[in-house]
Amino acid sequence: MYVKSHHYKSVMTFKPDKKIDCQGLFCPEPVYRTRLELDEMEIGETLEVLADDPAARSDIETLVNNLGHEILSIEEKDDVTRIIIKKVK
Repeated sequence: MYVKSHHYKSVMTFKPDKKIDCQGLFCPEPVYRTRLELDEMEIGETLEVLADDPAARSDIETLVNNLGHEILSIEEKDDVTRIIIKKVK
C-alpha cells in the first residue's frame, strides 16, 4: 500500500465523502470521471476511485498532481486500484 499522507490512521476503514467505480472502464474514462467528480466537490471533501484499468493509477496520479489536490492513499488488490483523493483547492 502506498500512503502519501498520514492524516488518517486506517485508510481501510476511512469513509470518503464521494465514491466512483470505474471498474471495467478504460482510458480515458477513469480520469475523465475523476475530474468531473472533483470539479463538483467542495474543498476538504474526499473521493474514492476504484479502477481496474492498468493505466488508471498513473493517469489519476498525474491528474491529481496537476490539479493541486492530495492523494491520501493508493491501494492495489486483486487487479483493482483504490485511490483516495482530498480536494484541497
